[in-house]
Amino acid sequence: MEEVIEKIFIVPDTVSSIAVFGQNDANLRLIEDYFRVRLVARGREIKIIGQQDEVESTLHVLEDLVSAAKKDKIFSKNDVITSIQIARSVVRKTSVEPSPALKAKHEIPALETFLGAVKPKTEGQEKMLKAIQKNDILFAVGPAGTGKTYLAVALSVAYLKDNLVKKIVLARPAVEAGESLGYLPGDYKEKIDPYLKPLYDALEDMVPKDLLKRFLDQQIIEILPLAYMRGRTLNNAFVILDEAQNTTFMQMKMFLTRLGINSKCVITGDITQIDLPSKKESGLVSSFYILSGIPGISFIQLTDRDVVRHPLVKEIINAYEKYDKKRENSST
Repeated sequence: MEEVIEKIFIVPDTVSSIAVFGQNDANLRLIEDYFRVRLVARGREIKIIGQQDEVESTLHVLEDLVSAAKKDKIFSKNDVITSIQIARSVVRKTSVEPSPALKAKHEIPALETFLGAVKPKTEGQEKMLKAIQKNDILFAVGPAGTGKTYLAVALSVAYLKDNLVKKIVLARPAVEAGESLGYLPGDYKEKIDPYLKPLYDALEDMVPKDLLKRFLDQQIIEILPLAYMRGRTLNNAFVILDEAQNTTFMQMKMFLTRLGINSKCVITGDITQIDLPSKKESGLVSSFYILSGIPGISFIQLTDRDVVRHPLVKEIINAYEKYDKKRENSST
């Protein structure tokens, strides 16, 4: 019988505890129903009691609830169940053991790009790197600022530099463009480029400007809207789909079936920032239900603990939080 452990989860002062616990602790009861854990809430502290996998899964769900609350989004019962299903997939079915060489070194090697090394900075990022070494498809899900897109691009550049692939393809859905796209100046490429800018920014940190221009001109590196992927087969390529929470069910299926021989694929997204119309199912969310457990496909969930920020950012956040509290106190 597995050992029973205890862990403490503390809800940050910056979010409402009710948004995390649910009305009358409904979210906590729901988690207890799905996982073999006991949750004891006192103030902002939640004690989690259960077996290791169940406790880890519970922590993932609580992190999702906090992340949503920070964005003023309240999870419905269905949202909580979705988070539970994803956490179960991540913790139980896709734990990745490092290679013997990595175990011997007790560290993760840096990714060598054309402009120097990029090294994983958090435990979640290390899991991403290990996962792509052992699998051909990786889903990396987590909040903004966790470096999932940046690390995915670094992986692709390292593979290209080492001649492990012949090209890089980076795609993004342009959901946020919507109908307003037609009112923007320029041709289609000029209209869509602002939505692909984060991918360009990451590449510019890793590939010299002249070389990047040559790669783009020769289509060794392609950055394109997701719609442009239809009908293609990508052999010897490192393929990245960013902002995947905004893909539909059919778009995700279309994208995943583009993968050819000797190719790697990383899909990144944040399930708390879905911009699709309410009636459309997110292809990222559905993929957890459909693809979990398939050999060669890995799921990694990053959390707020993986957020990589400039040291001053924390000071800025703390200063604003103190100001907000002072203003709230003065108004009561």
